[in-house]
Amino acid sequence: MSDIDSITTLLKNYDQEHIIQFWNRLTEKEKEFLLEDIRELNIPEVVGMFKKTVETMNVHHQKLDNRMNPIPAQLYGAVNRSPKELLIKYEQIGLEQISQGTVGVLLMAGGQGTRLGANYPKGMYDIGLPSHKSLYRIQGERIRCLIRLAIKDFGSSKGLPWFIMTSEHTMEPTRKYFKENNYFGLDEKKIIFFEQYMLPAFTFDGKIIMEGINKISKSPDGNGGIYKALRDRNILDDIKRLGVQYLHAHSVDNILVKVADPIFIGYCITKNAECGAKVVEKAYPSEPLGVVCEVDGKFQVVEYSEITENTAEKRNPDGRLTFSAGNICNHFFTTDFLNSVAHKYNSKLKLHVAKKKISYVNDDGIVCKPEEPNGIKMEKFIFDVFEFCNRLAVWEVERDEEFSALKNADVPNGKDNPTTARLDVFSLHRKFVEKSGGKFISESIECEISPLLSYAGEGLKHLVDGKIFNSLLELKSAEEISKINSSNVN
Repeated sequence: MSDIDSITTLLKNYDQEHIIQFWNRLTEKEKEFLLEDIRELNIPEVVGMFKKTVETMNVHHQKLDNRMNPIPAQLYGAVNRSPKELLIKYEQIGLEQISQGTVGVLLMAGGQGTRLGANYPKGMYDIGLPSHKSLYRIQGERIRCLIRLAIKDFGSSKGLPWFIMTSEHTMEPTRKYFKENNYFGLDEKKIIFFEQYMLPAFTFDGKIIMEGINKISKSPDGNGGIYKALRDRNILDDIKRLGVQYLHAHSVDNILVKVADPIFIGYCITKNAECGAKVVEKAYPSEPLGVVCEVDGKFQVVEYSEITENTAEKRNPDGRLTFSAGNICNHFFTTDFLNSVAHKYNSKLKLHVAKKKISYVNDDGIVCKPEEPNGIKMEKFIFDVFEFCNRLAVWEVERDEEFSALKNADVPNGKDNPTTARLDVFSLHRKFVEKSGGKFISESIECEISPLLSYAGEGLKHLVDGKIFNSLLELKSAEEISKINSSNVN
């Protein structure tokens, strides 16, 4: 039986033969492209996922109020409610693990910069800081700084492996960018790129949508696709080979992220957690952040739309919201837990559905753009593994120190855009300088501190103590100053 015959049979068995309806119009090259597109999809699996999704969509979802409880106090720590001595203890535990090479970073970097007006990966985006460093560079330099701090405190470091999940569209540009930038001074052998999988878009009646006469409409399977990708791209084997026992997972678009935060790592290890969630306190009850809590005794992230207004507004005796742990896609995992999820629970992860306007090919082979939603896209979320976790630790941090998302293009009075991200960096870095004895004549003065110089405000006193700054302050590492001096001489 020829390739096309076997594929035709497969497609007929799953009511998807429309995928090859224009077969006789295709060139040999176009036929091979379509066959490869079909081969890359596990048709039985994705059709099964669609059916499961439809069943979920058709169930009337009751509010979760009566089934919810806050995270137990003993598993809910916070930076601003912990004594300095305890924070130092957590930090030292984290740095010691970094020195031993047992900590790795899982970066979710599948997003394009389309909403920012860029036609390249979001990680390559420059928000307009004085240094013009991209998100990738800032995060890479934070890793370098941590390695230096681990060496300073523990005498040596075996490195901090970086596992970067890209998408079909961001893989090659990301690889090229890292190579062109000499991997930001990190060990190339400990930076591993892998690609998340794609899922097809479906019409509401279960037909896979074609975006061209020989191309299936697909989109990334969400940040929860990381578990399948870790397993099927053999990244779990790389993690084991490199001796990594703990991983910090985060998305690329948080400009303030404390990559491999040793305090967070140390806290989770102290709590013997197999999974951890870094959170920020919700600013107000209806803020559209999911909250980490327990539902029917299992850990879960509950969206605002899943609870009533009364529950969202419920407060403790101290005045804080009862359900205040706002999820920011910033997680800790043990390697053992990741292996368990990837091999035992991946198929049980929830599927989330978005109804979308999806370009499609009509029966005449013409590409059409619908005016109303005509299909669904499916995705998985990284936090949906919480329910399979026996011990989850929650760590609350200060929003203005650790969370500033980059989602949108600049518009007047907008949020989560390059301007807000840039201003959040300036504000945090001014705070670092002031804590080290420096002063600014105005809160509008721009201040940027290189991640190579300081990870979280440490080591600045000799540079700023007793000084007053009245214009842009850009603090660089000795390495960066040396490079600037060398280029000026040349």
